[in-house]
Amino acid sequence: MFSAIVREPIEPAYVLTLIGADQDGASLLFLGVVRDHNAGRSVGGMRYDTYEEMAAEVLSEIVDEAARSAGTDRIATIHRTGELEVGEVSVAIAVSSPHRAQAYDASRYIIEEIKKRLPVWKKERYSDGAEEWVEGRTPGAPDVAPKADGS
Repeated sequence: MFSAIVREPIEPAYVLTLIGADQDGASLLFLGVVRDHNAGRSVGGMRYDTYEEMAAEVLSEIVDEAARSAGTDRIATIHRTGELEVGEVSVAIAVSSPHRAQAYDASRYIIEEIKKRLPVWKKERYSDGAEEWVEGRTPGAPDVAPKADGS
């Protein structure tokens, strides 16, 4: 298992070298990429800030949980911080396992838990020059659905 918080660009081919074994029939690579839009606004790039020590620990815990659940320890997850441009990889998750279902389950678990728990904050830069912190979830906070009256 491998997990890291990095400042340099993520190389997908390298991430794939961190997984795999002769008994594996499935290798899966998920890439989270900076897109050029969000909520109807044109995005020119973004910045990820983090408390690196805590983020590294939480990411390691998430990968360990996925490994135990999916039954494979051949998992590599890297999350980037700092300034990113449209098209750059912000997160890479590679999983190999004897069967595809294990790889898909582990990858999906990792990205969903990253979104919920990883102490990383995202600030989008819009094409019109504005910048805005993107609201995320507070780790450990319950989901609260709006009431029928909108409150």
